[in-house]
Amino acid sequence: TGLTSAQRLVTVQEGPLYRVRGSHITLWCKVSGYQGPAEQNFQWSIYLPSAPEREVQIVSTVDPSFPYAIYTQRVRGRGIFVERLQGDAVLLHITELQERDAGQYECHTPNTDERYFGSYSAKTNLTVIPDTLSASMAPQALSHMEGDVVKLTCEVSKATAQHTHLSVGWYLLQGAGEQPAKEILTLSKDFILKPGPSYEQRFLEGDVQLNKVGNTTYKLVIRGVKQSDQGQLYCEAAEWIEDPDKTWKDISRNQTQRTWLEVLSWGTDLSVDLTATEPSLSEGDTLQLSCVLEAPKSSNFKVVWLLNDVEVARVDPHGVLTWKEEYEERARLGQLRALKPSNTVYVLTISEVGLEDKGTYQCSVSEMKTPGDLHIIQAVVSSGIQVDVKPVEIHLRLSVSTSTPRVTAGEPLMLHCEVQGATGPVSLRWWHLPPQQPGHREQVAAMEQDGTLSLGSAYRDGGPRGSLRLQKESSGTFTLVIPSTLDEDDGGQYRCEATQWSRGRNWTGKGEAAVTVSSMGLGLHATLRSRTATVSYGQSFELFCQVAASYALEEVPVSVRWRFQPSSPTGPLQELVQVLPNGTVLWGTAQPRFQGKAQLEKTDTSFRLHVHSALPANEGTYQCEVEVWRRNVLPLGQPAASTSSNAVGIKVVLPESKFQVATKDSSVEIASSNAAIQCRILFAHDNSQFAVTWYLLPPLADTKPLRIVTANYTSVLEYGSEFSSPAQKSRFLSQRVSSILFQLQILSANLGDEGSYYCVVEEWLWLVDGWYKLGEGTSGRTMLKFKLLGEQLQMEKTNDSISAREGEEVTLPCRLQNALLPGSHLSATWFQVKGSGRDSALLSLQRDGTVQYPEGRLAARLFLRRPSARDFSLTLSSVERGDAGAYYCQLQEWQQQGEGKDWAVQALARSGHTQLITIPPESTVLSRICSSPPLLNFILYLPLVLILLLALAVFCWYCKFRK
Repeated sequence: TGLTSAQRLVTVQEGPLYRVRGSHITLWCKVSGYQGPAEQNFQWSIYLPSAPEREVQIVSTVDPSFPYAIYTQRVRGRGIFVERLQGDAVLLHITELQERDAGQYECHTPNTDERYFGSYSAKTNLTVIPDTLSASMAPQALSHMEGDVVKLTCEVSKATAQHTHLSVGWYLLQGAGEQPAKEILTLSKDFILKPGPSYEQRFLEGDVQLNKVGNTTYKLVIRGVKQSDQGQLYCEAAEWIEDPDKTWKDISRNQTQRTWLEVLSWGTDLSVDLTATEPSLSEGDTLQLSCVLEAPKSSNFKVVWLLNDVEVARVDPHGVLTWKEEYEERARLGQLRALKPSNTVYVLTISEVGLEDKGTYQCSVSEMKTPGDLHIIQAVVSSGIQVDVKPVEIHLRLSVSTSTPRVTAGEPLMLHCEVQGATGPVSLRWWHLPPQQPGHREQVAAMEQDGTLSLGSAYRDGGPRGSLRLQKESSGTFTLVIPSTLDEDDGGQYRCEATQWSRGRNWTGKGEAAVTVSSMGLGLHATLRSRTATVSYGQSFELFCQVAASYALEEVPVSVRWRFQPSSPTGPLQELVQVLPNGTVLWGTAQPRFQGKAQLEKTDTSFRLHVHSALPANEGTYQCEVEVWRRNVLPLGQPAASTSSNAVGIKVVLPESKFQVATKDSSVEIASSNAAIQCRILFAHDNSQFAVTWYLLPPLADTKPLRIVTANYTSVLEYGSEFSSPAQKSRFLSQRVSSILFQLQILSANLGDEGSYYCVVEEWLWLVDGWYKLGEGTSGRTMLKFKLLGEQLQMEKTNDSISAREGEEVTLPCRLQNALLPGSHLSATWFQVKGSGRDSALLSLQRDGTVQYPEGRLAARLFLRRPSARDFSLTLSSVERGDAGAYYCQLQEWQQQGEGKDWAVQALARSGHTQLITIPPESTVLSRICSSPPLLNFILYLPLVLILLLALAVFCWYCKFRK
């Protein structure tokens, strides 16, 4: 738009264009509005996707040196060239498109004008895509008589990502290929059928058709084939794409392999006569067909036997016989024979005809020019003979019975099957139809016609049912024996199936018999009893296991297991001993001493266990388990049924204990740092050992006793939770002073150790196989108090509270108010109040200046700043939510009793409680105000004050009203 006739304009084929790799492509370019000579020059370049700004020169109409090196060889070899259509229009040819040819192409015309005016180049894009077009047809050689129907199929597919269309055409190539192929019929890209010129009339008459069957299959049908149709036929597929200029371009073509079609003409002086011995037959009869030729003096005949227009066999001019594949096996077995008694007589014999042999038989005769020549002079097909084969019916009758209709598990089953009406050998199968699974059947055994025996998977040799037998008693009688039934599941219906096979057909007869199998667990019951339930240590006791069943136990293998559960169970029942049916005794490992003191006896229906010299380890619950096995099955394998008896408890009474512990209460008052609490045994057995547990009852009335330490009868110590820290373990020691005296040593006792102490002692005695507890006693209580020699220390006793934000540091006050005696030393201990009654010591400053941390977990956060000698305030860093609670400190004044003598506590004092309130880091200003103790108390009592004021106002109003 807007161009004058004198303005140059270069146009190129509009893109983007999609072309197939390996194809021959063209791109057109033309120029208009130019000045100068009528023949213009053209130069082609490409801009590759890898370098879209870089021009790569390809070919020029004027400059032979124009191409870059990568294109020079292809240009010189005419792989790329320019075809001039006229002076101002050209075609760029690329004879074999490569992937690297994809890019933006530029067509440029050098200037021939007086001045530059207009466009001198134009560009288009080319994309190279893979060739996915496929066309295939199996090559073959076909021979048809004139007038036959020829059908050929061609498979065509593509997988191009772009939108494309397909065209499929059939072509005929005649002669040696010197003439172009004739188009038969084509399905165009627009889905229109277009016949070739020589097939147009036959197409209109419907004798030539092209049908698409399925997604990729195209079928050509030629009816009434003619001599002119002879030659090589092939299929050609083309893939088309629509270019941006709305024109369609074939971007790929693919031809199939070729099929040779030979069309034979009917002879005029050759005749054939086909006869049959008997056209109506029964299965098993013999059919004989004779094909007799009447022809001139020639012996070069090819004869083909046909059944329902399908080849059975052929005899070539040399007399060589060839059977079709599906008849080869029958011919090998001698059921099919094809003979050539003379040059003009051919015979086909089928012995033992079957239903598949009925139909229309023909013989096709072709006269050959010479025996080795494939050229047919003339051919003829005989008239058809209809052969009918009637089926033979066989009616099998089965009589099924059993000589064991009711059995107990473990007993054998015997089943009989009598077959009548069979005309030959039969195969037999036994099936089990379990009543628990309606519709389900399981194969037991099978016997083939030749006597081959096979067993079902659950009945094979070595299985729990023994070695199954299937025997043929006579020509029609079979017996099945299952040596050992398993359980009720083996009951139900047993089906016998007999099958006779003949000429590919079979006839089957069926019959069933019912069997009932009773479980060996039916009525199986065991009862356990004992003459006494309580025995003294060292005495004997007996257990009797009585067994009953609904069948004779004497006739089946039986075993017994004796089980035991200790009076203090730690798991499932322990197995003491097992007696197998063959008398083998297997002792359990749970009671290693049991074998030496147990006696076992067995009668037909009962078992006895006699235990000598009862021990405490024998106390508990006993049970017997009885197992029965199926008879006649070895090895035993798994039991068929089992039952467990009732449980019987046996109690073993230990020797009488007269153990006593001193129960008189006492008190201990100390002034020094150590204390000793005694626990005395008054009476015990000579060989006894003792377990001692020490307890502390804190001064508070509602507290529970605290376990300090336990020394078991082997002297192994175990501390209670309140005394488990290393500092506490080093202060509280349990000692055995003599055979009857135990002592609790309290080192560096402090005011927090005051309270009532007592011991609990257990007497333990060794009895053959272990230690047993005979008795237990609790001592009287010993009150521990402190006796102070000096004056009481003066400290602040008032309870107070303090708030601290989590993560910050807080200092808890502790100060001595009075002066110390000359030569005195102070020790200080900080405590946190606990609900158990015994407060937890956090930090202890000894009189020699050393610091101990009984609660090691807080050691890193506790500090004694001590700005003065009387200040023992505690600093707690990095306050946590769990630090909230009440704290107090305790001071002790120490004086040395003389030079070189021990130090003793002269005075002590305990501060009031300091309540620590922790505040979360995100608390608001309101929470800070509310956390202030004075304001908090005010807020708590404010509702009560308001209620009192309201009541006073009402009272005053009432008084005024009365007046």
